[in-house]
Amino acid sequence: MGNENTRSWIVNAMVAAVYIVLSLLVNMFGLASGTIQFRLSEGLNHLIVFNRKYFWGVVGGVFLFNLFGPTSLNHLLDVVFGTGQTAIALLIAIYVLPRVSNTWVKMAINTLLFTVSMFLIALELHWTLNLPFWPTYATTALSELVIMAIMAPIMYLLNNILDFKKRI
Repeated sequence: MGNENTRSWIVNAMVAAVYIVLSLLVNMFGLASGTIQFRLSEGLNHLIVFNRKYFWGVVGGVFLFNLFGPTSLNHLLDVVFGTGQTAIALLIAIYVLPRVSNTWVKMAINTLLFTVSMFLIALELHWTLNLPFWPTYATTALSELVIMAIMAPIMYLLNNILDFKKRI
């Protein structure tokens, strides 16, 4: 394994760790899962705007938090739906975002992709908790929209300092 691959794996492991820590922090306030989810860690989804190599770090963080997280209702379903939702949205972003040059527009598109894809989380909550689908989709999508919109300028500023594209 070359230095570039090693660096990529190390950075992705760090991204996954940050995702888990931020999710646990929000979980202390009961906002990491359920019908209202304000995971600060979802801001890391914006890393894909800067470099598609962050895919595995973000997906890995979601996978591990959903597998071992203290709030998971059904760990296997959380892994399948949560990780699946993240992977699908990121893969669509990887396909769509290179066609856009403006970073803010990329972040807006990414935010919309993640907001719309929350139907998978609403579906999981509908099946596991018998919650009504549409109201659950409304609250999970709104939660995702708000946190991704709040985190976009923070990630933009962090990129100006850290230059995410070159870190991996």
